[in-house]
Amino acid sequence: MAAGEPLTFLFADDGWIPNHPKWPMLFYKAGIDLAGHSDPAVRIEQVFNANGWGRGGWRNGIFPYVHYHSMIHEVLGIARGRAKVRFGGEKGQVVEVKAGDVALLPAGTGHQRIDASNDLLVIGGYPAGGTYNLCRGGKAEHDEALSQIPQVPRPDSDPVHGANGPLARLWSAT
Repeated sequence: MAAGEPLTFLFADDGWIPNHPKWPMLFYKAGIDLAGHSDPAVRIEQVFNANGWGRGGWRNGIFPYVHYHSMIHEVLGIARGRAKVRFGGEKGQVVEVKAGDVALLPAGTGHQRIDASNDLLVIGGYPAGGTYNLCRGGKAEHDEALSQIPQVPRPDSDPVHGANGPLARLWSAT
């Protein structure tokens, strides 16, 4: 894996959590260098904002229940602490995250905090295209999401590396 290249996870639809049918979740291990920054949350926000992912930005944690967003993509940057997060729903993958890591979730990707340190601080953001919504699973919600997810446009920029980042190649339009 080349420097700056994310890990990719493509999750199958499990009947409750649709996940994205084409685009993988991108995981940037130590994606944002926080060394020398007195406020890691501000540093992550600066990177996300500079790369077009500052819309609807927030500071918090990750919900302890499985959820997804069917009408928008989401980026999660870890500013402080550590956590175990299950991505992709009940049949997905548990990933240990820590300060500096970034998870980029295409619309439909399930996520849930399994465990976390008391100091966990997550910075979230969204690209310009799409509408925020919160889905928790269920047959009717799942069926509606299947029609919504493909309508969410591919972002113009990677939240970590900008316009020339891996997102453009890994989330191909075809």
